[in-house]
Amino acid sequence: MRGFVGILNNTLITWQTIIAVKIDWNTIDTVLLDMDGTLLDLHFDNFFWLTHLPRRYAEHHGLCASKTTPELHKRLNAKRGTLEWYCLEHWSQELSLNIRQLKEEIDYLITERPFVQEFLEQLGAHGKQRILITNAHPQSLDLKLKLTSIKPLLDQVYSSHEFGHPKESPIFWQLLERRQHFNPARTLFIDDSLPVLKAAAAYGIGHLLAISQPDSRTAPIIIQEFPSIIHFDEILPDGE
Repeated sequence: MRGFVGILNNTLITWQTIIAVKIDWNTIDTVLLDMDGTLLDLHFDNFFWLTHLPRRYAEHHGLCASKTTPELHKRLNAKRGTLEWYCLEHWSQELSLNIRQLKEEIDYLITERPFVQEFLEQLGAHGKQRILITNAHPQSLDLKLKLTSIKPLLDQVYSSHEFGHPKESPIFWQLLERRQHFNPARTLFIDDSLPVLKAAAAYGIGHLLAISQPDSRTAPIIIQEFPSIIHFDEILPDGE
């Protein structure tokens, strides 16, 4: 059992009793893993899109950041849930900025979440297939794999850009299964995005798990739609 208290979006989150997640690893052959907010701390991405990009956009165009930021966020959010939302090339063209270069300016913020290496190592030791599936643009994926140690601990890595559809789309899941040949009923999918988890559920992925604290700088959130964990030490196979 665990509980937490904190402030999220100016709302008081009170103590809640949450039943510990129990996974029957004997029923799982494949583990599909999101990257940002699941294996890696989402703080980098949140800081980049909410703070760093608006600041550099205003500087580049000689504008006032406080005045341009709301409109910039509106432009970004208009593409939410589409492949363009995640596309560095799209935003580089739209904003007349080198988004990859701007990300590299703060790449020191790219870090793994707690217990990620232990979790991936134990999955491998137990013969589970470890597949990274991310909406991250290939340029962003390349940067993060170079700056972290997760790649050698993964059996396969896919960006949704390879399939032409984001993870929110049912077409993505059809193409992924065709490419990877996994059994949805014996697959565990872990992600911090509820829309993506709902898409996976609709496709028939048998086991779903949410991350309740994808950004280490914000309080955990209460997730009612899916079982959730804060860190991977809660579900280590060797901890059964």
